[in-house]
Amino acid sequence: MKKPKTEVRPHQRLLGGAIGSVVEIFDFSVYALTAPALAIHFFPKGDPAAALLATFAVFAAAFFARPLGGVLFGILGDRLGRMRILSLTVLMMGGATLLTGLLPSYAAIGIAAPILLVICRLVQGLSLGGESSGGYTYVIESAPDNKRGKWIGIVIFALYFPTAFLSLMIVGISGAMGDSAYMEWGWRVPFVIGGVIAGVGFWLRLRLDDPEEFKAASVKKVTVKDTMLGLAQSWKSIGRILLLQAPQTAAAYLLIGYMFTFVVTHGHLSQFQAQLTTGASVLLLACLGPVFGSVSDRVGRKPVLCAGFIWLVLMAYPAFALASNGTVIGALLGQCLLAIGVALINSAFFVIAVEVFPTNVRYAGHGLAFNLAAAIFGGTTPLVATALVNQFGTPVAPAFYAIALALTLGLAGFLLTPETRYVSLRHSLLGDRKHSASDSSAEATASAGAPTAPNSPDITRQ
Repeated sequence: MKKPKTEVRPHQRLLGGAIGSVVEIFDFSVYALTAPALAIHFFPKGDPAAALLATFAVFAAAFFARPLGGVLFGILGDRLGRMRILSLTVLMMGGATLLTGLLPSYAAIGIAAPILLVICRLVQGLSLGGESSGGYTYVIESAPDNKRGKWIGIVIFALYFPTAFLSLMIVGISGAMGDSAYMEWGWRVPFVIGGVIAGVGFWLRLRLDDPEEFKAASVKKVTVKDTMLGLAQSWKSIGRILLLQAPQTAAAYLLIGYMFTFVVTHGHLSQFQAQLTTGASVLLLACLGPVFGSVSDRVGRKPVLCAGFIWLVLMAYPAFALASNGTVIGALLGQCLLAIGVALINSAFFVIAVEVFPTNVRYAGHGLAFNLAAAIFGGTTPLVATALVNQFGTPVAPAFYAIALALTLGLAGFLLTPETRYVSLRHSLLGDRKHSASDSSAEATASAGAPTAPNSPDITRQ
């Protein structure tokens, strides 16, 4: 890749990585936050519960496209460079979001409406698979060794702040035009705004280049065969991410993908009240990201992760009990309890999920593991939560789902994952014993002079 005309500063790299998270979560969350309107316009009327389930099923469908997008764009990103692919993914995400806001309704074109909605969601899923993994990879490789957690914490802020802003924006739009007009056509406005934000992100990324960590590791050109071999050698890291991400993703999407609908249908709040409580809780989550990320730089990833799992186990039930008690204060407190647990888990997990892969397969490895887990446990969470409530007849049923995942898969992943605070990014935990077959003597020479963290442990033996 050609060098930029001017030197790219660290804060520009951080902004370039974070802007994708802004687009990613804004464009993806607008679907969840407008689910009641989408259920009305894109599915047959007559059974509101069935329409809402169908809406969440389409929400889940996008997640199953994520692993494919993660691997496809990951392989390209490891071969062609981070920023080229990240520019493409943010453009795809914005285009699909904009088109969703312009789609005709079921009343206008019949069955073609939900089909087109699914297609847009699948494109979003593909691009999100490449964007989420590529963005974290780019930021980690650009960050100082002793500030990886803080930098990822800032990305977490960028990831969730748009959801809080989006909630308040929807409140403003619906308040200005009235609930009736909002449900009729005003729900389309946030989708159009999401497309515009993606265009800004694309423009910003055109001005950036790849981080030095990636350039140094790319002395030898990585082939598809090298990537496949590297992924095979990283099977332990892939397994760790799948286990750790189960409770992380379920808790996160209970908050940002389900709670809004939950407090409306079971807490009997108005949409205005639900948007306010959801926005406030997600804003808390966003603000805690850099704080807990910095803590993980000081005490390690695993202590913060452990604190998050414990919090989730203890507070999930009270969170749903409060959120369903029919008061605004109860809904706010319940959602905030859940937000604190998600912030703790995210601040450690998002760093671990990137640090466990070596540079030459980091994009593809993270793309496969992270997005596969997101497909299994993230996209299905609102659907599972809705089904559990209907099946057991209690609004707190989703809490037990989150608790069960934390005590089983989460605990197993925690015990099997070594501390990654001082891990060497170049080789990380590949095979847990040896470097990738694609490493060359030139790369070894390039990495010989790379600085390492003080008192760095030999985690390749852990």
